[in-house]
Amino acid sequence: MSKRHLIIGAGAAGIAALRTILKEGPQDTVTVVSEDREVYSRCMLHKFIAGERDAEKLNFINDDVLSGPRVEWIRGTAVSRLDGAARKVYAGDMELAGGDTVLIATGANSVTPPIGDLRSAVNAFGLRHLADARAIAEAGKSAREIAVIGAGLVGLDAVSGLLEQGEKLGLSRNITVIEMAPTALAINLDAHAAEAYQRLFERRGVVFHLGRKVVNTRSEASAGGPRICALEMDNGRSVPCDLVILAVGVRPAAAWLEGSGVELTGRGAVKVDDYLASSIPGVYAAGDAAGLSGIWPNAVKQGEIAAQNMCGVPWKYDDRFTLKNTVNFFGLLSLSLGAVNAGEGDEVLIKEDRRNYRKLILRDGVPQGLILQGEIGGSGFWQYLIKNQIAIGKLGKSVWNISYGDFFGTWDNGEYKWVLPA
Repeated sequence: MSKRHLIIGAGAAGIAALRTILKEGPQDTVTVVSEDREVYSRCMLHKFIAGERDAEKLNFINDDVLSGPRVEWIRGTAVSRLDGAARKVYAGDMELAGGDTVLIATGANSVTPPIGDLRSAVNAFGLRHLADARAIAEAGKSAREIAVIGAGLVGLDAVSGLLEQGEKLGLSRNITVIEMAPTALAINLDAHAAEAYQRLFERRGVVFHLGRKVVNTRSEASAGGPRICALEMDNGRSVPCDLVILAVGVRPAAAWLEGSGVELTGRGAVKVDDYLASSIPGVYAAGDAAGLSGIWPNAVKQGEIAAQNMCGVPWKYDDRFTLKNTVNFFGLLSLSLGAVNAGEGDEVLIKEDRRNYRKLILRDGVPQGLILQGEIGGSGFWQYLIKNQIAIGKLGKSVWNISYGDFFGTWDNGEYKWVLPA
């Protein structure tokens, strides 16, 4: 018996779910509703700002999956309401679509702090959607004083794109980054690894104010609304600006579910069980909307698993290890797994030369976190050890020399097996 499926969102999770349904339900039909008119990789938005890629080259789909005979794509339309019991969605009072099952894969939106005119200014933008990147790229052509609030990965992506745009257009301008944490990339890396990137940005003229908060704005009136001309920090200093980038975090795009019966978590994400099902039968969630992970591979896997369950194939989502980050600016590669800073009683092992930095955090001989900067090969092995909490303290050799071979034995028939150290 064929089913009708409804997917809300055309990002990583939504497209992965679409592909899975078309494969697992050969007679099923799918309606995809997306606020965006284009499919694009959010990880590459800074490339658009830089002028390195256009919208077409941000598309991560290389086939016609959205235009197949069993697929209807309603694009450029924001869903405003879900009737959970009937499994139908609406834009205002207009019914858009319905299905036997529904997947909520609406992603997340940038957080805008309620400080001064940040929420209403015509020259302040987040960087989460292609529309944001378009606005920043256009404003960047005339901006001479740019302030970025947040020195995490998104904030530095924006700086990287603006630097490249400026070089291509021959623009002379100042870029200032304000971050409340004591280091840049505080979620992704430790202070030592993050400092390497800070130095690279500073060599290109970027100024950092670390351990500082924006407490107010100074604005002037304009036709479309207030235009910020300076940001005031908690130390009394101010930063002039004619363009502001907000990179202080994201929030699941699920507020529109209010009144639908779908239960939300304290963070505003859809509350899901091990099968990615919501509190309403037949309604599922995946990706940022489910609040499980902001990492692309995890969102894809969640979309696939949700789709399996939508097709009637019970499948648990049991891989919730999400603490993996990669950073690449100016050719310097870094990868972190698990904890990036040691806790009380942890052992920290560091190996460093002029090209590489490696840091391992051990707790009672069990790896808790790893940072690789420079050469990042072999990270899959370490991810397995950290994720599964495999003790390595009794191997009797340097941790930097261990490999898969230290954990393999053989069965009587000669096949390899995983053996934990005694």
